This record gives sequence, C-alpha cells and structure tokens, in this order.
Amino acid sequence: MYADKHISYSESENVTQAVNTRRSIRAFTNELPSMDVIAKIIETATRAPSGTNIQPWKVYVITGGARDKLCAAACEAFDNPSEKHEIEVSYYPEKWIEPFLSRRRKIGWDLYGLLGIKKGDRDKTHLQHKRNYLFFDAPVGLMFTIHRDLATGSWLDYGMFLQNIMLLSREAGLHTCPQAAWSDYHKVVKAQLQIDSSEVIVCGMAIGYADEDALVNELVSHREDVSEFICYRR
Repeated sequence: MYADKHISYSESENVTQAVNTRRSIRAFTNELPSMDVIAKIIETATRAPSGTNIQPWKVYVITGGARDKLCAAACEAFDNPSEKHEIEVSYYPEKWIEPFLSRRRKIGWDLYGLLGIKKGDRDKTHLQHKRNYLFFDAPVGLMFTIHRDLATGSWLDYGMFLQNIMLLSREAGLHTCPQAAWSDYHKVVKAQLQIDSSEVIVCGMAIGYADEDALVNELVSHREDVSEFICYRR
C-alpha cells in the first residue's frame, strides 16, 4: 500500500493489470508461497471498507498436515452422497431466472468443454468438482468465516475484503480461486479446523502459483458488455 495520497498513473495502471489478470485458477503447482507474503497480503487487505468499521472478517491459513487432513475429510464427505449435508447459508437462489441461468450454464459448458467432459458424464464431473476440496492442489488454503449474528451489510463488506486479497495476490505474483463449495461441508471444515459454532463459513480460497501447463487454466470467463447493465440518468 502506498502512503502517499497522490497516486501516480503507473501505480493506478498496476491496479488495472491486477484486475484484468485475476482469474479463478483451477490447477496450482506444489510450490509453497512465502508465509510472510501471504500474511502481508491479508494485512493490507484489511483496508477494505466496512460499515461502521466493524471489520467482519476472520481468516484461517491452512498448510501442511492441517491442509491434508481437511482435504481428506472433505473428499470423503463429498464421495458419500448418502450422508446428508445441510447447507448453512444459501449462496445461490433456489430458482434460477434469466439472464443469470444462461450465464451460469455458459461457464459450466466452457469449463467442461475445455476438459472434454461430455454432458451427462457424472463420473468425470464428480472428479472435477471434487478438486475444489483439494484446493486445486494449491499448497495453501484460506478459509473465511463471519460471526453468525452479523447481517447482510457485513457480507457485502466481506466481498470487498476478499477482492482485496485476490488483487494483492496478483501483485505478489500469486493466483487464487475463491471457492463457495467449501461452505457445503461447513461441519467438516469446522470440525477439522476447530472453528467455533458462532462462526459461519463464507468461502474457501486456494492461493499459490498457477500451473501454466494445465489445460484448465486456459479458461477465461466471459464478461457481458457494459451496455447490457449500465444505466445513465441525466
């Protein structure tokens, strides 16, 4: 973070570059990032705004044996569909409407098409989705929680904190993948990480160095033209 309030053009350009190169990476190398760098990223990210400055975030940094145990437990739960896993917070709507349904379908078709996974191939689809619970092989996982007594505004604040982490990671030469999938197995996560019942799992995040040779990392998600959603009132 720059202390000088006067931001030069070149510094502003760095932000643009970070935004444009941020992608959800789904294959990482096993190279361990510096823990000092990750700690600095999180520290700087706390400059995100929050209503009345309550700073609703809490972060668990997961590496080594703790990561391996969490991944093993989550994968076991994911492979056992006979066991009911109650969703704690609804991330997606119960019923999809347009244009959101088409956008959701497109990213799915783009991803599975790139990987050669045909429609209806449940085994390969299952294996690809399961990679969420391996943090896509990233050696570091982040888990984010929020106190369950906080309201919608604090969740909005949390999004700005998460975005800061992802953009600061790009500045540090790292990539990320935010993962709502972890919240589906909040009981497993809380048991493995000894998280208090007062906390709600917001999401997980893989962080590390992208595997540049992985086909899946060629995926670039589509963005609608701004004319589709920008409204001027003069």
